[in-house]
Amino acid sequence: MKKALISSELANTEIKAVGKVIIGNVFLGLAYAKWMKPDGIINGGVTSIAMILEKVTGIQIFYLTSVITAFLLLFCFLFLGKGNFFKSIVSSVCYNLFFALFYLMNINLQVNIVVDFFLASIFIAVGYYCCISANASTVGMDVIALAINKKNPEFSVARGIRYINFGVLALGFLTYGVKSVVIGILFSLVNSYMLDFLLKKDSKR
Repeated sequence: MKKALISSELANTEIKAVGKVIIGNVFLGLAYAKWMKPDGIINGGVTSIAMILEKVTGIQIFYLTSVITAFLLLFCFLFLGKGNFFKSIVSSVCYNLFFALFYLMNINLQVNIVVDFFLASIFIAVGYYCCISANASTVGMDVIALAINKKNPEFSVARGIRYINFGVLALGFLTYGVKSVVIGILFSLVNSYMLDFLLKKDSKR
């Protein structure tokens, strides 16, 4: 009886975690499809890398995000364990699905670059938070930051994502120019501080 109760509680916990991952990817898919991509804001994530490669190769962004995601899923399996890996598969499928859905949806949510910037910052921070707090990655560059954090818990996940984003932004300079890179740097700073705030608040709870 006791074992059955524990199993039931664990199952409920996992269901709630998967729910958080799905909700997080709704936020992420919407933000990248309706603000980041249309405004040409690159921030260092998988979609940003795909945007850079799309300009260089001419290959459609849908295919590029899928290939990069597959590589990061392998990295996730090798360094973050099976529990994280399976939820990350759910995360990657949901993200690609929601990104494609919102991207192809004929609805314009752009207001201006300032409003879009802050809306995208909030949505992406909430999306990352939902996935990370559910012990899943977004199968973005957070996978690398989470792997470093696992080996060295003192290393902030949000700070790791910020540094990786800056590295990708350096590549973006060659294809998207100074304006996009400057906006991307500001975005990475604002977004990573928002994420850090949410994760610290969650750890205190």
